[in-house]
Amino acid sequence: MVTRVLTVSILAGLLAGLIVAALQHVTTTPLILKAETYEAALRLQAPALAGFDGEARLILAHGSAGDAAGHDHAEWKPQDGFQRTLFTSAVTIATAIGFAALLLAGMIAAGDAIDERRALIWAACGFLAFGLVPATGLAPELPGAASAALEQRQLWWLLTALVTAGGLFAFLRFEQPWIRALAIVALLVPHLIGAPHPAAPESKVPAEIAAHFTALSLAIQAALWLATGFAVGQLWPWASRRAAVAS
Repeated sequence: MVTRVLTVSILAGLLAGLIVAALQHVTTTPLILKAETYEAALRLQAPALAGFDGEARLILAHGSAGDAAGHDHAEWKPQDGFQRTLFTSAVTIATAIGFAALLLAGMIAAGDAIDERRALIWAACGFLAFGLVPATGLAPELPGAASAALEQRQLWWLLTALVTAGGLFAFLRFEQPWIRALAIVALLVPHLIGAPHPAAPESKVPAEIAAHFTALSLAIQAALWLATGFAVGQLWPWASRRAAVAS
């Protein structure tokens, strides 16, 4: 079972990751490069301004790294061109492998049959819990966007993702009204607390570019979840048949 899960996770993540990495190359990556030109221009005009510290996923996925206030050391980042594309694609594939493993673990733990339809449903719920709902409080950001402290954002995002995943599971799996009512309350709690935002929301990037990036990032994330779910739904029956023949 473990070998089958690992095999399907790697293959599904590789297939979905390659497809979505190609989409990223022509959608979000050009916007990130454009945003970095605004950020660099303003740094030249006002070198005393603090640089964008970025979110870990954004720095890793797109090679964007800035120095925090009071630090003048330069962080390593992939060079533009082939090296940057390679690192971005590698992170996207690794993310897709993680999504595939998460989908398989969830479906196996829930006792669901793993087929294309159920895998796509789980993938859609995964996008809601880990993508769309957290983005209502913390939208995907470009380099140069104003943001609150990284630790506060990470904590709120993690809380929101876990509570949303649990709330969705309880609401969809149980028919008792009181359980569904508690699930709805749980879904609302992170948003009642509120996501952390900077006191002075100033951005170095035009609002039109930032809005376009947010929309494209969510679309890309939805595509990654759904492509991974589709691949899992196709590959798991194939791997199960191979295991049955081998035994």
